[in-house]
Amino acid sequence: MSTIKRGAIVKGKVTGIQPYGAFVQLEDGMQGLIHISEISHQFVKDVRDYVHVGDEVTVKVLDVDRKARRASLSLKALEPSEEKEKRHMRMKMPLKSGFRPLKEKLREWIEQSKKEDGPKP
Repeated sequence: MSTIKRGAIVKGKVTGIQPYGAFVQLEDGMQGLIHISEISHQFVKDVRDYVHVGDEVTVKVLDVDRKARRASLSLKALEPSEEKEKRHMRMKMPLKSGFRPLKEKLREWIEQSKKEDGPKP
């Protein structure tokens, strides 16, 4: 019986590559697949640009089918995405003085538009 569980980080060896992903033999004998969408955060045109048969890989287990002894695996889950990093950096950045939320400026803009659209002498 396999001890591999969802969310685990495991090692394995790439045993085959198809256009849709890479097959990995895990340490406990279970077979896994890294789907092409789980290879990288970047667009993957060819799986062979990222992994090759015989490569030792460390992957995250996304799901396990114990009866079939197969696992869905991910390489990209172990690498921070650039977008996540950018979002994290934006959250840390302080607002510069002079910038106010739109809600604060809305009343001022409405008043300005009334003055501009008002009756002319």
